Amino acid sequence: MSDSHKKTVRVSHLGGIDAAYQMPKPYDSSKPTLVLVNSFTTSSDLYKLQYQNEELTSNVNLLAIELLGHGATRTEALEWTYWDTAWMNLQVLEALGIKKAFVLGTSQGGWICTRMALLGPKIIEGIIPLGSSMDYESQRTIDLGCWDGKEANARAIREFLGDEETPDWVLPNWFSDWLITVGVGKTNPKAWPDFREFWNKEMKRNYSGTDGRQRARMCSINLSDRDGLHPRLPDVRCPVLWIHGTNDAVYSVANAKEEIKMFVNSPDAQLKVIEGGQHFLSASNPQDVDSLVLEFIQKYHKA
Repeated sequence: MSDSHKKTVRVSHLGGIDAAYQMPKPYDSSKPTLVLVNSFTTSSDLYKLQYQNEELTSNVNLLAIELLGHGATRTEALEWTYWDTAWMNLQVLEALGIKKAFVLGTSQGGWICTRMALLGPKIIEGIIPLGSSMDYESQRTIDLGCWDGKEANARAIREFLGDEETPDWVLPNWFSDWLITVGVGKTNPKAWPDFREFWNKEMKRNYSGTDGRQRARMCSINLSDRDGLHPRLPDVRCPVLWIHGTNDAVYSVANAKEEIKMFVNSPDAQLKVIEGGQHFLSASNPQDVDSLVLEFIQKYHKA
């Protein structure tokens, strides 16, 4: 798949970013807006099933913005963090004339939507982390049944290093196979029967050549070495809907149960657990996710 179905908007952060995004329908100011933030080394196409949900798209503007290092988003800056993506996303909203929005994020997208709520409290109406964590990659989360994120990303950080030009480089099979398996398990989701085949091709297309290698390495560094948000969570004052699957191979329900309690100043912070749900919940359990999301937005959107 090419990037022809996406658009870009220029924003000023980091000296200039061409931020890529897609909307399945034209923007309608009479509807609430939901920003979608994709997971590690995927793209805005992760939410394909949501774009196809007529009930969701007829009631909500869906705006999927691709993170720094992901999809078709590009900047000349070689170093960036999750905070930079959060700032970029807020600038995209401003550039598109969107004054209020909810934000849903899968895995890393979950802590980006939290950062957006912290940086733009007058803009973000509510956040919806899917299969996420608010901690850094800590021993605490490992003890609660989460993965060892530093170990998981060490190989990519090590092997993708290098200043030399590598025009023929392509994301290796071990990386894409690993990422897809931790995302949805060993079999394709029923709702997306070619999921593994699609993402094997798409990730290799996106992460190729010198630029692709460098972006993949920086994405891995961000995931491995990000800062935790625990001391900042009391500063989140919008509603929070955390959705987590029981079969999540990366972050555990036990961790989610602890961390949802840290949103002490949110007017409503709730955790919904999806039986059998995988790490990429919007792909493994789209009907469950979409219905919860629509209910949440309709409850808390202020026209």
